[in-house]
Amino acid sequence: MNSRLRMAVCVAALVAIGTAPLLAQHRKKAAATPTTDTPNYPIADGFVDVNGSSQGYVDAEGMLIYYMTVGKGEPLVIVHGGPGGSHDYFLPYLLPLARLNKLIFIDERGSGKSQKLEDPAGYTVENMVEDVEGVRRSLGLGKITLMGHSFGGVLAQAYALKYQSNLSHLILASTFPSTKQMNDVLAQIKAKMAPELRERIDKMEADGLFGHGKDYEKNRYTSDYMVAAWGEGYFPYLYQNRPDPNFDPIAMGVASWDLYRVMWGSHGEYVIDGNLKSVEYVDRLADIRVPTLILAGDHDECDPSLSKEMHQKISGSQLLILPKSGHMAFVDQNNLFVGAIDNFLHPEHHRAHR
Repeated sequence: MNSRLRMAVCVAALVAIGTAPLLAQHRKKAAATPTTDTPNYPIADGFVDVNGSSQGYVDAEGMLIYYMTVGKGEPLVIVHGGPGGSHDYFLPYLLPLARLNKLIFIDERGSGKSQKLEDPAGYTVENMVEDVEGVRRSLGLGKITLMGHSFGGVLAQAYALKYQSNLSHLILASTFPSTKQMNDVLAQIKAKMAPELRERIDKMEADGLFGHGKDYEKNRYTSDYMVAAWGEGYFPYLYQNRPDPNFDPIAMGVASWDLYRVMWGSHGEYVIDGNLKSVEYVDRLADIRVPTLILAGDHDECDPSLSKEMHQKISGSQLLILPKSGHMAFVDQNNLFVGAIDNFLHPEHHRAHR
């Protein structure tokens, strides 16, 4: 389930402090002294100016939560997977959404650039719901669209079940409504592995996944397990159409391990036995009445059957299963993914530009 893909993405231009005045001076000078040898490139329709971006921290009831915004328009809050990842893996893939929306990326408590806890017991879905609400209130966002991917979709469901009146729309991407069902899916993934790989993973899990190697290695998976579980076991369910050439299962191990172990568990990638065991929302999904879009890849780690059930339970929801796509469907089918969200949130604009 780990979606924490560390991508080398250059987003400094969106968040660098002090660049706007320099850009303004450059543009003013260029306008005053036109040249004949330099072509005049018009600004594209819907161009997102750097002035529309910001970053900072919200003090959400004593928890400092990092956020980064880009774009202008109605607020679209985006929460990441893991648990224990960061917003980085969404970039640059979701940036086109900033043409019509103000995107607010959040690093959840204990993740990315947000504050970490001394006591990992504070890492719960319920507490993270309050963090999202704290960001919404502190930034004065009013009603928001909330999008969650993977574990972030679990968080988005929990938020909707408590703070539905603060939502205009809900977007659930490659996620699950039931840990019991997700554990069944993970067991099926393991059962379909090549016997040699499955036996290798089973042995490492039986021997215990932590406490091995040098002192600095003991509080994370071994490199051999990361390669076997994430690289060999998960990869066909992560990417299909556009496999990331920079994918590195070892790099995925740069994460918030104390958070991951208390929430996911300590017994490997193919069973959730941490505090996420409490996630059983299927019987409550009918209570969600805001416009909802559900997205998944046809080869998703979160099997499409989970999204189909959510679609059946949430009245009036829309469902899109993206072809030749894994868990990172916004990478595999970026135009389809972004287009579906734009059409969902701005149908009139979408029709006008077809």
